[in-house]
Formats: sequence, C-alpha cells, structure tokens
Amino acid sequence: MALAEMHKAFATAALCLAVGVAAAIVSGGTITLIASNMAQAMPAYAAQTGLPCGKCHVNPAGGGQRTAFGKAFAANGHKLPKK
Repeated sequence: MALAEMHKAFATAALCLAVGVAAAIVSGGTITLIASNMAQAMPAYAAQTGLPCGKCHVNPAGGGQRTAFGKAFAANGHKLPKK
C-alpha cells in the first residue's frame, strides 16, 4: 500500500470516528432532555393532591391548557375544595 493510500485510509477512518463521536454526543443530549422531561411527569400539585395530571390538564401528561377542574383548582389557590 502506498503512503498516499495509507494517508487517505487514515483520514477516512478519523472522519468516521469524528462523525460517530458527534452522533453519540447528540444522541446522549437528546436522551438526557427526554429523560428529564419524563422525570417531571408527577409535578408537585399532583403529588400534593394524589390526582393524575390529566385531572387539571387537557393533556393527560400535564402541562398546557387546563380543564374546568384545573381552572377551579388554580382559582382556589391550588387547593382542593373542602368537602
């Protein structure tokens, strides 16, 4: 194998390694962001009341628009009505 061919092969291998490392970093960052959002699936109010997020939010996972119950809960100082 000629020196020029060896240099080209080495450069190709180095480029593939760099692309692989970059892909791993992007994948790791994406997984970290997704996992951190999933970890917040039980916010403080749901933990406080024992109710699922979907009780107050249109989206069952929580966040975003509120249901009528969620609006009443917020208007009541984030406290459940006394029975």
